[in-house]
Amino acid sequence: MRPGPRNLITDVPGILVGNAQDDTLKSGATVLTADSPFTASVHVMGGAPGTRETDLLAPDKSVAQIDALMLSGGSAFGLDACSGAVDALRAAGRGFRLGPAVIPLVPGAIIFDLLNGGEKDWQDNPYRALGRAAFEAAGQDFAIGTAGAGTGALTAMVKGGLGSASFVLESGITVGALVAANPMGAVTTPGDRHFWAAPFEVEGEFGGLGPDPRGGLGQPETSRKVQSMLQQAAGLPLPDERGNTTIAIVATDADLTKAQCQRLATAAHDGIGRATVPAHAPGDGDLVFSASTGARALSAPEAELGQICHAAALCLSRAIARAIYEARPAPGDLLPCWNDG
Repeated sequence: MRPGPRNLITDVPGILVGNAQDDTLKSGATVLTADSPFTASVHVMGGAPGTRETDLLAPDKSVAQIDALMLSGGSAFGLDACSGAVDALRAAGRGFRLGPAVIPLVPGAIIFDLLNGGEKDWQDNPYRALGRAAFEAAGQDFAIGTAGAGTGALTAMVKGGLGSASFVLESGITVGALVAANPMGAVTTPGDRHFWAAPFEVEGEFGGLGPDPRGGLGQPETSRKVQSMLQQAAGLPLPDERGNTTIAIVATDADLTKAQCQRLATAAHDGIGRATVPAHAPGDGDLVFSASTGARALSAPEAELGQICHAAALCLSRAIARAIYEARPAPGDLLPCWNDG
């Protein structure tokens, strides 16, 4: 396996990604769409997800294909970013047709970034406009780090962000991952230098420091994120630790059924667990969407699906580390960037 030419999920032919963000708000949205409708599914492993239309993606549901997937900041408010993409798709005449009606299908998920130092005193929900702007910006090239849905993301110890990575398999099948990394856990080992995902790094894509040589890692640290959020809450106690989430999309040009897409989404969660410690906690909303453009038929479906699942998990680990590695400082930040050290 080797990374694609961009080392982005858009190395999957036909896949497009767009970002929109408001730097004052410290939040944004990221959309994944394609040249034509695509097969998709989802698997949720976190205890506090925020989602829209994910029930459509179960293998036993009648909807066969969708038009876009949305990742957004803003907690429950951010789910309206899907509506912005729906507006843009409808204006373009794209969507599920039922008689004269055209119904674009855009499932989505959100991260919690309401206590990240941004100005949140808006009167009208800004996320519908951000979702439409993200869709209208969709293309093969897009920014990672402090961009799109990752603009206001935070990890336990350092600033989070938007990440992506890809692999081209020996068969020619391409697999990619896109992630907004805002976990309760840490993406770096104690000391904030070595990434948990370091064993899977390719060609120094997130600093080339290699794995932490120390043993006995994984002991809990005091979360800078929680302490900062408590300060943002003006001394009021937070009811719990649900202000977190890693949301991701893995995509491939392999021709997968809806059930196979669900298996892909499930297996890709390994990528979160390998790159974030701890992961899938009760206070996280960890979720992975999967998408298949169907361009490449499988000659040995069971064996090849296993390879695709493995590649997706590796891409997701790398994408999480790249999100944090590429994050950049901005006015009002609560946490340092990895590159500040």
